[in-house]
Amino acid sequence: MGIATINPATGETVKTFEPLTDEALEQKLDRADRAFKPYRRTMMAQRSRWLRTAADILERDRQKLGETITLEMGKPVQSAIAEVNKCALVCRYYADNAAEFLADKPVATDASFSYVSYQPLGIVLAVMPWNFPLWQVFRFAAPALMAGNVGLLKHASNVPQCALAIENVLTEAGFPAGAFQTLLIGASQVAKVVADDRVRAATLTGSEHAGMSLAACAGKSLKKTVLELGGSDPFIVMDSANLEAAVNTAVTARMLNNGQSCIAAKRFIVRDSIAEEFQKRLLAKFKDLVIGDPMSENTDIGPLATSSIRDELHEQVKACRVEGAEVLIGGELLDRPGYFYPPTIITDLPASTSIAKEEFFGPVALLFRVSSIDDAIELANDTPFGLGASAWTTVEAEQQQFIDQLEAGAVFINGMVKSDPRLPFGGIKKSGYGRELGIQGIHEFVNIKTIWLGN
Repeated sequence: MGIATINPATGETVKTFEPLTDEALEQKLDRADRAFKPYRRTMMAQRSRWLRTAADILERDRQKLGETITLEMGKPVQSAIAEVNKCALVCRYYADNAAEFLADKPVATDASFSYVSYQPLGIVLAVMPWNFPLWQVFRFAAPALMAGNVGLLKHASNVPQCALAIENVLTEAGFPAGAFQTLLIGASQVAKVVADDRVRAATLTGSEHAGMSLAACAGKSLKKTVLELGGSDPFIVMDSANLEAAVNTAVTARMLNNGQSCIAAKRFIVRDSIAEEFQKRLLAKFKDLVIGDPMSENTDIGPLATSSIRDELHEQVKACRVEGAEVLIGGELLDRPGYFYPPTIITDLPASTSIAKEEFFGPVALLFRVSSIDDAIELANDTPFGLGASAWTTVEAEQQQFIDQLEAGAVFINGMVKSDPRLPFGGIKKSGYGRELGIQGIHEFVNIKTIWLGN
């Protein structure tokens, strides 16, 4: 796929971009390498000022940036503006806390004095996805820049204007030339960048296949990686749950970002005694959702980002039907321009089938019924993924059992799984490894150096 802005609401190609030549790519790598040496010596207070200024710019331009997000990947514009605001939040979080997170930590040993020091690695490559085109980048860039690293961004090829806007925000904020650069390159050029000796580490958010590819490239060069990959998050509802709150949250958890989120609730696992009522209420909520122009404030569901994503999702729905599942609502392609897919609920899908364990990246909910908490946990864990999990119960013993036994990087009790700058974010199994956000996120791309002083 070429590097282009294609409006997913219409299918219209708005703007195309030429990928960097090998010569231009080399110039950017050299620029980043030369920028790192002086940048790592800048005072933490100065980096904080630049990052706070970036937050101010994001808030100032949130309408324009939000509209750019919506133009390129189709999420409702109000959600896009909220994404920009969240980027400002993560900038301020690390501007306020990085000095503490990276402060030398004394350790009592047999030395006259010993401590742990946190020092930058150098150039870090970020390979980022289209679904949260600003947030996914800023949650990497804010801690990486505060730690004294410099960043290179290889963004998804369908959000080039978002990619360029991010570099512009950080440049306007005052970060030195070369501290953060966008690389308009194709996927075939990523391996070359990863292998370059000047690049010290890489991070990727995206598909399982993309993560394996990047990890393999980095492994050949023995470079640190952090991967945040797909998910098939369970949303478990027990009979003690506040059903109204659970249903309302279930709709948001499945439909956020037009259903295109790694941590979206995808498999709804409901205790059989309340399953009929849960299904009835969820179906009613789905029927009320408004599909339409994502630039309209009245739209609940916009288009999927690309035609291939829509088509792949539809093939998964058809595969569910082949396995004997019932489609309660949706499940058919819409006769309209753009890459829209209707809110869809699927029931009676045999949990043992391979399709039941896949990630559905779009507004499709799978409903399962279970007779006990043990069955709920077994089904929730029966997937290659382990990103997030949401469980609804007011019974403390059940809450603790979910916390202890659900195989996920995050477990939310009576709430929707979400990312928060204050909490580490990431998964296990085929959802990846490493953590973003929190103190753990800023420590991923530093040299944790032991210092030992003798008498």
